[in-house]
Amino acid sequence: MNRSGFIITVLMGCLTALLWHMVNAPNMEPPWPETIQGFSFSPYHGEETPIKHILPTVEEIDADLALLAGKTHAVRTYSVEGTLAEIPRLAAKHGINVTLGAWIDTDRENNERQIARLTEVYRQNYQNIVRVIVSNEVLLLEKITLQETIDYIRRVKEKVWAPVSVAEPWHIWLKYPDLVDKVDFIAVHLLPYWENIPNEHALDYCIKQYNKLKAAYPDKPIIIGEIGWPSAGRIRNGAVPSVANEATFLRRFLKYAQEQGYTYYLMEAFDQRWKGLELEGQAGAYWGVYNDKRQPKFEFTQPVQRLPQWRTLAILSVAFATLLLLCLFRDSRGLLARGREFLALVAYAIATFAVWLVYDFQRQYLTMSSLVVGIMLLVAASGAILVILAEAHEWAEALWIRKWHRLPSAGPQHVPDQDLPFVSVHVPCYNEPPDMLKQTLLALSRLDYPRFEVLVIDNNTKREEVWQPVAAYCKELGRRFRFYHVDPLSGFKAGALNFALRHTAADAEVVAVIDSDYQVSPQWLRTLCPQFAQPNMAIVQAPQDYRDGDENAFKAMCLAEYRGFFEIGMITRNERNAIIQHGTMTMVRRSVLEEVGGWSEWCITEDAELGLRIFERGYEASYLPRTLGRGLMPDTFVDYKKQRFRWAYGSVLILRHHLMEILGLKPSRLTSGQRYHFLAGWLPWFADGVNMLFNLLAIGWTLGMAIFPENTTPPHIIFACLPVALFFFKSLKMLFLYRQRVAASWRQSLSAGLAGLALSHTIARAMLTGFITRGIGFFRTPKKAQANALMKALADAREEALFATALLLGILALLTVRKDAMMLDVRVWCAMLAIQAVPYLAAVLVSLISGMPGLPARIVGVLSPLHGVPPEQKQSAEAQQEEVEVQDASPPAASGNTSRAGKEHPTDRPDATRAD
Repeated sequence: MNRSGFIITVLMGCLTALLWHMVNAPNMEPPWPETIQGFSFSPYHGEETPIKHILPTVEEIDADLALLAGKTHAVRTYSVEGTLAEIPRLAAKHGINVTLGAWIDTDRENNERQIARLTEVYRQNYQNIVRVIVSNEVLLLEKITLQETIDYIRRVKEKVWAPVSVAEPWHIWLKYPDLVDKVDFIAVHLLPYWENIPNEHALDYCIKQYNKLKAAYPDKPIIIGEIGWPSAGRIRNGAVPSVANEATFLRRFLKYAQEQGYTYYLMEAFDQRWKGLELEGQAGAYWGVYNDKRQPKFEFTQPVQRLPQWRTLAILSVAFATLLLLCLFRDSRGLLARGREFLALVAYAIATFAVWLVYDFQRQYLTMSSLVVGIMLLVAASGAILVILAEAHEWAEALWIRKWHRLPSAGPQHVPDQDLPFVSVHVPCYNEPPDMLKQTLLALSRLDYPRFEVLVIDNNTKREEVWQPVAAYCKELGRRFRFYHVDPLSGFKAGALNFALRHTAADAEVVAVIDSDYQVSPQWLRTLCPQFAQPNMAIVQAPQDYRDGDENAFKAMCLAEYRGFFEIGMITRNERNAIIQHGTMTMVRRSVLEEVGGWSEWCITEDAELGLRIFERGYEASYLPRTLGRGLMPDTFVDYKKQRFRWAYGSVLILRHHLMEILGLKPSRLTSGQRYHFLAGWLPWFADGVNMLFNLLAIGWTLGMAIFPENTTPPHIIFACLPVALFFFKSLKMLFLYRQRVAASWRQSLSAGLAGLALSHTIARAMLTGFITRGIGFFRTPKKAQANALMKALADAREEALFATALLLGILALLTVRKDAMMLDVRVWCAMLAIQAVPYLAAVLVSLISGMPGLPARIVGVLSPLHGVPPEQKQSAEAQQEEVEVQDASPPAASGNTSRAGKEHPTDRPDATRAD
């Protein structure tokens, strides 16, 4: 890290610490009284639960009451089952009064046992039992009828002499005035969180409802049976559960209650993990003033802070961000200050988010299911962070680098003809349209280069009328051109190229490869070959470009989508000698090609695999972003998808084959920059694969939320936020870089993004398939194919249409079925489903566009050829270079093809055209 990077790191660290401080500024709240009126008291520990009748021991109950002794005048209980019946006796020992409760529900036999045991416990411990509550929220939950409730009240009142009532929320008491007549006091629950009241308005809301009851029943005593706020759980509209909000609400309430003389029971003494699992959802476990370990969750007298441990968290986030920046700034001398500032901003944002995420998760009560969810969340967050860091690094380097140090000159080099290497140009083909291939050979015949040969290898074409016209045309073009028809020939394109290598002229020093649809510039070889004067230069690459972008809107979109890789990704990779070799417009030093064993016939992306093998031997490669040849794009969306599937699937095979070398676990001469770019370059594709698995899980979870709304809550909100954040970050990056680096218009940028999104599902399938198979063969991308009809275009995107339909129907189902559809986590989940549907909808739209070949390209706009220099360097360089366009020329004279000097190449052979 240089001085500039160090200063930026320190400044961002200071700003981050300041942000932590501002967010956690202390708020002065009323101090907690030395002794409060009462606690709701459920003494369950850990995995204990009344649902399964796993009850606390007498010793545990006694220890809990000892902890509360001197802190509260009374406790309220809810059941007299088992050891819970011992609470009044144990409470008396610690000087604590009891409001005794029975648990009434739909089990009438158990209700009878509870009533009988309640009477027995009361008679044994009446000295410290100040009141009796027969049931808890049975009318709210409709467990029993009003008449049954009144009957239980009557029966208990006959056997005990303490005041008797039931506990219900405020609106139930207003709804049933007959119930008020039968009780000795009103036990009201005031829980504003469940009513979606924001914390800052919660106390006023409780006072308002209390006063309503007081006004409605002025002669009836009122006690607050439950009042509180959870420290964690779902956000219910404006009601945000947090430790700080719990502390704020309770401390304000206690001050007001003391002033007004309220009798109350805080909800509750200790966190109850079983409620979060089996009764009330996540928030149910977090209502305690003390946590499950019986430790206070917040300060009772000190100022309230959102995160009391914020200083430690700030230090951790700064430390983590510094580690990230040490990696990001490791090779950043050429990066402008703006680029370093951008990376620092991203690193600190990610570090702060990661530290908060881990902190928030470790504060939860972990079960096996929550642990699995937590691990999934951690893996998902780690993957998203890696993708964002890789994307941010490319973003910074693409926009804010001072100078491209390894970028070669864009124009032809003035090198004497005798110093230029002899080049063997290989053109593999299979079942290609003869007229198209003739145009390719015609352009090659007009190369302005002294010494070259052209080998056309037609492998496995069955129809003679397809390959024989090409063979005849090669004879017409002269001795430089040799045609081979080989059937059978294994190994796909790599097999054809290896065949060509075996038949290459003995004195050829460089092998060049183009696809059968490419028409090259006359300056192609003369522009690139001088770089082989560097002894260690093994690969010289020009970009793939296309000449049919003006045919229709679909092809204009595809042209824009292809362009991003060649004007952004390849240039940044070139700075670290880490380009992806692609199998057209590429040149390889022959000796190196033979040294590494030729083209790999096991790999369907033999070009990229060859480049990696060459890098592993320590050789160099060079990339010039200048259009020196242009081919044809797929005519249909299905062919566009098949091409990208092959590229993505091949990348997985390459990674599997070379993983040990890339990770440095097997000896190679790969540099750290090369290792980084090969991993980071494929990372977004792997993210697409993971994203498809996520979508399948999301659809399943959404189905559960819709069918079982009472039992299936939305996942942690971070699960929804991560893919949304990643989507928007990548989209913004694409738009910014296309506008700045590709010099594309807004329409072209958006069209490129749409076309790229349309391939997401295809890439995902390829990446996942690549991990479990090796046997998918080479797929040739058809050229000059008939464009899709509209209905066939829809069929070509049927998988994507099904995914989009499932996601959108999921949104509709959640908004229709769930009562909590307006809660934040449900809305965020729906928003996430909508975002996840975008790539699938993009595929359907792009497929429809491909099925309408009559849509003019001007709707999108056609990108100009590449000029060979980044946009920020173009102004000075363009004035010095001549733009070379690919020419569609007429055939040469019958006397044969001649070199720039007008002489035939001495290695031309009269028997060069063969039909093997």
